[in-house]
Amino acid sequence: MKTPLSNSVLYLMSISAGLVVANLYYNQPLLHLISVTFDVTESAVSNVALSTQLGFAFGLLFIIPLGDKIANHKILKIDFTILIIALFAVAMSSSLTLLIISSFIVGFTSSIPQLFVPMAAQLSNDAGRGRAIGIVMSGLLIGILGSRVLSGFIGEQFGWRYVYFGAAVVMIVLFVILTVKLPKITPTYTGTYSSLMKSIWFYFKTEPALRLASLRGALAFGGLSVFWTTLVFLMEDSFGYGSSITGLFGLFGIAGALGATVIGKLNNKVSKNKLIAFGIVLLIISWSIFLFSAQSLVGLIIGVILIDLGMQGIHITNQNIIFSKNEEARNRVNTIYMVSFFIGGSLGTTLGAVAWQYYNWTGVSLLGLGITGAMAITQVLYSKKVS
Repeated sequence: MKTPLSNSVLYLMSISAGLVVANLYYNQPLLHLISVTFDVTESAVSNVALSTQLGFAFGLLFIIPLGDKIANHKILKIDFTILIIALFAVAMSSSLTLLIISSFIVGFTSSIPQLFVPMAAQLSNDAGRGRAIGIVMSGLLIGILGSRVLSGFIGEQFGWRYVYFGAAVVMIVLFVILTVKLPKITPTYTGTYSSLMKSIWFYFKTEPALRLASLRGALAFGGLSVFWTTLVFLMEDSFGYGSSITGLFGLFGIAGALGATVIGKLNNKVSKNKLIAFGIVLLIISWSIFLFSAQSLVGLIIGVILIDLGMQGIHITNQNIIFSKNEEARNRVNTIYMVSFFIGGSLGTTLGAVAWQYYNWTGVSLLGLGITGAMAITQVLYSKKVS
């Protein structure tokens, strides 16, 4: 039986998604500070961001499918307990190795926001689904971008460890609120965990639209990760700015993230392929601007707004496509999409660091253009075949 989705619950899910997902991105503006603490290279410290993203991908793969089988409150209890411990472990890490391991666990347990997106889709009618997904995704993306602003400032003023002490306290408070306010969802799947996981492959194999959406998402987020991972290095190299200024760029990215609700509503009125094409065009424009903006703050600011808006358009549209069917398996379908999404992000983080190390900002920008070009070619070749 479907419980109506109230605005208060919808916005609670949106805020919660933003606060939890922020744990994945606090480290990006802090990479330079962390490298100084442990006396390691920029390439080596990028493994902190990489391990966090990989941990998240594994969490999506092994935790989120359980949303179709186990009550959401039980998942929250176990997950938040481990997450809080891991955040304290990051804050107290005595070596880069321990930091990387703890960051992986933080990533693994920060997959919980991805329960909220299919939950919003499940509790909404067809007409309101796009709006609900858009609102939850607005919170999630504002959390991603705002986390960089917050961590950059705290890291610069007080040290990077205090970012994670604060995050642990926030998670404790949030867990209490969710336990009281979040509706309990009765799972529909009665099979074993093994059969649940095997069914993920079934949906991947039999749903070409899901495969295409997953590839688009991986490429889009891969490109975005290339940018955010290397921006902190550009700020230090070209402008002499610390992590607090780098983090402030997240404020400009929030302008793009705020377009989520509008994009969600447009999904009910405009062709999905047109929305995706529009997002790809914005990404191409943003990377073209970045290519000539290594010494221009104005160019970087314009590019940040466009890259986040383009990314948002593609991401929201992808999710509307995959949630429009397979109602009984939305968490598993979301797992396929989001695992692909964050594997793309992990690869983007790695490739971005390598591009910066050997070719600086020009290499980073050309890499971003190449990734976006691959997405455009894929969309042209396959979108009509799976629609």
